[in-house]
Amino acid sequence: MDNNIGLQEQTVQSTMLLPLYGRAKASRMFPHLMRDEEAIRIVDGMDYDFTQIDKNYATEYVSLCCLFRAKMLEERCLAYLREHPGGTVVNLGSGLDTTLSRIDDDTVRWYNLDLPDAVAFRHRFIAPPERGGDIARSMLDYAWLDEVEAAADGSVFILAGGLFHYFEESRLRELFARIAEHFPRGELYFDAQPKTALKVSNRMVRKTGNKGSEMFFYVSNAQKLKDWSPNIRKVETVRFFSDALKGTRLKLSTRFNTWGLDKLKMSFFVSIQW
Repeated sequence: MDNNIGLQEQTVQSTMLLPLYGRAKASRMFPHLMRDEEAIRIVDGMDYDFTQIDKNYATEYVSLCCLFRAKMLEERCLAYLREHPGGTVVNLGSGLDTTLSRIDDDTVRWYNLDLPDAVAFRHRFIAPPERGGDIARSMLDYAWLDEVEAAADGSVFILAGGLFHYFEESRLRELFARIAEHFPRGELYFDAQPKTALKVSNRMVRKTGNKGSEMFFYVSNAQKLKDWSPNIRKVETVRFFSDALKGTRLKLSTRFNTWGLDKLKMSFFVSIQW
């Protein structure tokens, strides 16, 4: 089996396969919560040995976390599109994300943004959006702002799943300010962790042998993000699992862990609106 799939090992980009595989596996386990047909198609058709990656999703709880990150980002995106039909969505650090395949209404303008090698790898499995496109740039190369066409009302919805953790706060502070200055109105939605949880996550990543994807950014007080730009008018946090697991049969350990994650706010979503 050919394991040389075109990404360098020990890099942030090499983590692209983890959420893809996690969504595919969890989709089979919990199809009533979300079924990512595109992720299943790509994993099943990829000439790659996922044995090591599968170890990352050995427990029901970890697989569920992967699925819910995608589910919650998708639901918030749909909420934006209901309020802004034909709106514009920017998917930062898109990797092998497949959200568009599940929500495309033939009117949304969708942009995937990632590094050139990641976009090239993505194109081996996923075609560019018909409306919008794929942008091969770092999110810190602010030329991408001019490549995105906002919706008719000037709004954009920007999602970032599993991305901001890998950047220093100073870099993100400038990014958030640039975005809120460039687009007249919009929302930035991403997942985050407090400092204590980030330390645990970094230990877990190091155990997998990946020493090139350390995480830096954490959010201990989301309201302080308002100070990052005078244009930001609202910041809110959203529970990771909310009440969506009601009625789902889970192991006792899984129920305890999902309850604890929300109760202790070890992972959550942040919405920044301007």
